[in-house]
Amino acid sequence: MTSAFLNLTLAFILSLMGTLMFRSHLMSTLLCLEGMMLSLFTMTSMITLNANSMMSMPIPIIILVFAACEAAVGLALLVKVSNTYGTDFVQNLNLLQC
Repeated sequence: MTSAFLNLTLAFILSLMGTLMFRSHLMSTLLCLEGMMLSLFTMTSMITLNANSMMSMPIPIIILVFAACEAAVGLALLVKVSNTYGTDFVQNLNLLQC
């Protein structure tokens, strides 16, 4: 495993740990999810370039499209929650409320 893959794996793991541990603000959770998606995009791009296969070329673009959709939905949710509750604290959200 090269140092680039090791660094990207470490970046993914740190973003995952940040998502799991620091869940007080919705904005910090969204930033950690974006870090995870960015490291996945970079890893799949490097693997695709090293594989020299035309079948795997669209995979990084698909991951990038999913990351953009996830960011748009997350920011829309952040705006909706901050307008409704006044803050972006995750503890203030009651997901079981009808």
